[in-house]
Order: sequence, then C-alpha cells, then structure tokens
Amino acid sequence: MAGDLRTQIAEPQTRLREAETHLEHLAITRKTVTALGERLPAHPVSPDLPEHPDYPRNLAVFNEATGPLRARDVCEALDHELLPKNIEGTRAKLRRLVKLDVTTKQ
Repeated sequence: MAGDLRTQIAEPQTRLREAETHLEHLAITRKTVTALGERLPAHPVSPDLPEHPDYPRNLAVFNEATGPLRARDVCEALDHELLPKNIEGTRAKLRRLVKLDVTTKQ
C-alpha cells in the first residue's frame, strides 16, 4: 500500500518538474526574443518615395515579379489601360525609382 502511494505521488512530481523545466525554457526564449526585438528599428526602413500612390504599387509589382518587367507589364499588373500616355507615365516613374536607387534597370 505504501509503495502504491509513493508511485501515485511520484507521477505528479515528475510532471511538475517537466512543467517547471518547460516554463524555464519559455522564460529564456521570451528574454531572447525580447532582446532581439529591441535591436530592430521601430519602423521598417523604407526608401523615400515620391508622393504618388503609383510608386508603392509599382514596387509591389516588382516584388511579386519573377523576372524583369517592362513599363507595359507594370501597367498591365496595375490594371491601367494600355494607352501610350499610361505606359510613358509608368516608364517615367520607373526611371525615377532607378534614379533614387530604389530599384535597378536591367
């Protein structure tokens, strides 16, 4: 009978030790993640883009692309009509992004 009680007591004690070890590991992980988070800038560093909604959208198209794009491709991706004035406007914006060193020309 005493042996049965010792066995019954040992099992919860083992689970308690395992839970305490797991809790210690979580505390260490939290400290590590918090320390790493403090090293990151508060706001993501983004290039200074001109004040126009097409610039971030143009960059988003390039981020999703798997290869080089032409101004016409960017217009299509942005659902602009494929008129010469739209293609030339997009080309001018892309050139400005290259000039600002936000992207490169291939």
